[in-house]
Amino acid sequence: MEKQLLLKDYKKQEDKMCLSQVLDKIQYSETREKIEYTDFLDMYQISLVENFLRKMKFQNYKLYGGCETAERKILIIYPEKYDTKMIEKNYNQMLKIVRVILPDEEKGKYFHRNYLGGIVKLGLKREKVGDIVVSEEGADIIVINNFADILKQQLPSLTRFESSKIEIQEIQELKEREVKTEIVKIIVPSLRLDNFVSDLARTSRNKAVQIIDQERVFVNGQNETKVSKQLKLNDIITIRGKGRFIIKEFDGTTRSGRTVVVIEKYI
Repeated sequence: MEKQLLLKDYKKQEDKMCLSQVLDKIQYSETREKIEYTDFLDMYQISLVENFLRKMKFQNYKLYGGCETAERKILIIYPEKYDTKMIEKNYNQMLKIVRVILPDEEKGKYFHRNYLGGIVKLGLKREKVGDIVVSEEGADIIVINNFADILKQQLPSLTRFESSKIEIQEIQELKEREVKTEIVKIIVPSLRLDNFVSDLARTSRNKAVQIIDQERVFVNGQNETKVSKQLKLNDIITIRGKGRFIIKEFDGTTRSGRTVVVIEKYI
């Protein structure tokens, strides 16, 4: 496996570093005949890695984030002799949950940004932390296995969590995510991606193009940088920093020929 040859088409240094680590994991898995896995990948990295592995025609991998709806996932590389059940048996050695249980007077007070902000404030590595599933009672923070003890020890040093109960749970104990959505309507001149981003991010068309160019927009989980991409019914649009949206219905046109679109927005 000639690493430099496989990476020659990638210009961004961070992309090369990410894919180089993936190639290392593949090599380790093949030579040691054991499961290897990465730290958490964000949506951009997941899209990058999936496309890369597809080009390589490499199939012995799985992306896993603790639940089906996870946005941040680890890449699991496994030998050919492994089947799905064998991989699933190893989940507990890969991921853990750090559960924050708030005292009664704090319940319902904190949001995703409060938990993530606390982790960042502590100077802990973001790539060791996956999705944060928030509820009224607190949060389940999905982490790399060997990072769980570190986070458990560090969180109580933050004023906001000093009275909270912090415990480590197996990944199978992850609380079900409370999905809340609302229906909104937008009016777009055409079904181009930049029109949707402009409306959904509540920004100008020029700013929407910048957001797309910054690789912050995903359509059905794949990073999309083509501003003129035509969207269709049931497409899922994710704008990093702005949220996730599903095209539910095309509800006719206005007198000026613009399309009325019904959007389901995750809140």
